[in-house]
Amino acid sequence: MDSADLGFLPATELADLIRTKKLSPVEYMQALLARITALEPKVNAFAYLAADQAMEAARRAEAQLMSGGRIGRLHGVPVTIKDLAITRDMPTQHGSLIFKDYQPTEDTPIVPRLKEAGAIIVGKTTTSEFGWTGVSHSPLTGITHNPWKSGMNAGASSAGAGAAAAAGFGPLHQGSDGAGSIRMPAHFCGVFGLKPSFGRVPAYPVSTADMTTHYGPMSRTVADSALFLEVMAGPHPLDYSSLEAGPAAYRARLHEGIKGRRIAYSPDLGHARVDPDVAALVRAAAQRFSELGATVEDVPTPWAAPGPDLIRFFWSAHMTRLKPHLAQWEKRMDPGLVACIKASDNVSIADYQAARERKMAYVAAIHRWFEDWDFLLTPAVSVAAFPAETLMPAHWPQHDWDWVSWAEFSYPFNMSWNPAASVPCGFTADGLPVGLQIVGRRFDDLGVLQAAAAFERIQPWADKRPPLG
Repeated sequence: MDSADLGFLPATELADLIRTKKLSPVEYMQALLARITALEPKVNAFAYLAADQAMEAARRAEAQLMSGGRIGRLHGVPVTIKDLAITRDMPTQHGSLIFKDYQPTEDTPIVPRLKEAGAIIVGKTTTSEFGWTGVSHSPLTGITHNPWKSGMNAGASSAGAGAAAAAGFGPLHQGSDGAGSIRMPAHFCGVFGLKPSFGRVPAYPVSTADMTTHYGPMSRTVADSALFLEVMAGPHPLDYSSLEAGPAAYRARLHEGIKGRRIAYSPDLGHARVDPDVAALVRAAAQRFSELGATVEDVPTPWAAPGPDLIRFFWSAHMTRLKPHLAQWEKRMDPGLVACIKASDNVSIADYQAARERKMAYVAAIHRWFEDWDFLLTPAVSVAAFPAETLMPAHWPQHDWDWVSWAEFSYPFNMSWNPAASVPCGFTADGLPVGLQIVGRRFDDLGVLQAAAAFERIQPWADKRPPLG
């Protein structure tokens, strides 16, 4: 098995090969790092590559394996951590020159959980500056390239995670999602990404963005994300919003399918613009769920109308937390982020509270609507990948910061805390991936994974590799 095949090996298979001593953790890591080193200049998925640390961890993993020591579920399996998640032994730079080389003194809770399971953290993946946008570039790391076509958007803010998964830089990549930042790069890069129910995976420090940021898995297969989620999930005292319940047996129950489930399909949520090639692929994918024994209906989403005004208000308002940096750093920050921050200069506390009341009514309407439906299918994003140096596709209305206009399908479920995934559903005529979004009722992370796995069985995608070498 060559380095390319090893890089694309699913975590479920890799863990078994290591556990049964059919594959050396050291030899695997050497091959993986050789692949990353060779291809990283074409992709730029890493804000920090911890090659020496990863090799040392692989040697420890092999020694423990050979001595008969305790073997975790991810023993010797590589993972990456997004550059917005704090790590005490690697820099956390937030995609910004402001935090260049910043070294935290503690880990976010998922890091020790992954290490306890035997995983090896190979580095920190790139993000847009402070995760503010869905485009894969930042002042700190430059462009993260879509592995399917250099120079094109790989999605953000979990851009590096999505690109690394697509490029065969190992099987498991942690992302975070405040308005679509797991599902967008999954869509653009042709991989699987799950935003779990809010609180399923603990996050620390807790975000100040009115509890909309979710940690979750990105991978090439649904089973890998199910396994990854099992390790990351569960309550933690540092995250007061984390769910009390521990993880379910996600991977073991993927086979149960979705026979008899009621599925709603919406091509546009009643207001979103969608490019025709994306719309056609998503519609065809949605129709296939009837082959799985589910009932699929094209239905209205009357709750959706207030969404655009709400996201534009809150996205700018929450970015004002960065306003103190402007005096020193404005000229070295992403100009779109600066414009986004300044857009809320005249927002008062009373304005914010009134908007929150509207948001809570919007969220309640979503959950009432879901009483009649098990899942909702939509496009994950309105467009396929476009040049990463731009904020908007050239054929879309331009704006100095409002990238959300091409991502109207994701943020509603950050506000409502529903689990939602992007599954690859085809390629445009230009060879660029497109994702189908599957949204479930709140807490039904298992159901979303089962629906994604059922679709994966009839329309698999993990065998498709970008032309990187």
